[in-house]
Amino acid sequence: MQALAPYAAKEETSRGRVYTESAPNYRGQYQRDRDRIIHSAAFRRLEYKTQVFVNHEGDMFRTRLTHSIEVAQIGRTIARALNLNEDLTEAICLAHDLGHTPFGHAGQDRLNMCMKDYGGFEHNLQSLRVVEVLEEKYAEFPGLNLMYETREGILKHCSRSKAAELGELGRRFLEGGQSGLEAQVANMADEIAYNNHDVDDGLRAGLISMEQLTACRLFDTQHRSVVDKWPELTEKTMTHETIRRMINYLVSDLVNTSRKNIDIHKPEKIEMVRSLNVPLISFSDEVHELQVELKRFLSVNLYQHGRVKQMTDQAKEIIQTLFDSYMNDASLLPPDTRLRSARDHENSGTSGRARVVADYIAGMTDRFAIAEYERVKKI
Repeated sequence: MQALAPYAAKEETSRGRVYTESAPNYRGQYQRDRDRIIHSAAFRRLEYKTQVFVNHEGDMFRTRLTHSIEVAQIGRTIARALNLNEDLTEAICLAHDLGHTPFGHAGQDRLNMCMKDYGGFEHNLQSLRVVEVLEEKYAEFPGLNLMYETREGILKHCSRSKAAELGELGRRFLEGGQSGLEAQVANMADEIAYNNHDVDDGLRAGLISMEQLTACRLFDTQHRSVVDKWPELTEKTMTHETIRRMINYLVSDLVNTSRKNIDIHKPEKIEMVRSLNVPLISFSDEVHELQVELKRFLSVNLYQHGRVKQMTDQAKEIIQTLFDSYMNDASLLPPDTRLRSARDHENSGTSGRARVVADYIAGMTDRFAIAEYERVKKI
């Protein structure tokens, strides 16, 4: 078993679980977290929640599930290279998208708009809500009762107003400071996977071309090296080989730069990492610029493409219609959700009811949301 660095997260110094449990047999605490995440209903539903394309567009595009697995693979590689806790890193990577709505960011943005008078909607907070409250699998506690460090990693971003309600978990958003290195690794692994795999899906869909992508230095450099070495490759293999090299280039730079950062700050334990005002897991300045350049390209040429825009406009209409319909007529909700809605409306007024409706919509897959939209439109 690989020895962990002194600044890595360790079970014996963990801040533990909200509800005390006996130690697991045959596996560690962070392994237990990973297993609970994998067995959760929210994780299974990620199979039918897409990144950029709506689920019915085709089965070759990435879903939130395949994305989460790819993030976990990249995260484990980085964690191992830096002698960090791989099990914790994997657990965070697998859980980071549990709170995402159907239809990607378009669905999230519209649900946030629907909830503007009721506390808003943030997918990171929703992921935390899923593992703390919404999963109903255990007799002794609500949610999955994950370790503090896993929950810390899930909460990548948080508004100050919401952070004030989260106690210890939200303190760094109010007072400054960082998460543990495993959480930082998961965050960067997500960024690497997201950008590069959207390039792949965009090329598959024919929405962007290799010629366009040569304007991005990160793509152009790796693509040229592949063409020079294997000029006769098919376009499909050429694409895969280029993206594989892009990911390797980014991971290598991240590991090397992070090692330098760690050597400069010399943290002796995880609490020293948390007390810093800068993250230690980062790209070099040069590679960061390359990533920003690629992000900007995707924003203009893929995410704002006419075909994607048509899908996102449809997605916003679906989310808005479902929210309005459920708020106006609770009988449209399934029985257990209807009971929660009535209970929370009694306890917290309209805001309580709206939160239950948001929970229900956020948990939908693309397919189910489309089917529900068709159903409520007929009523």
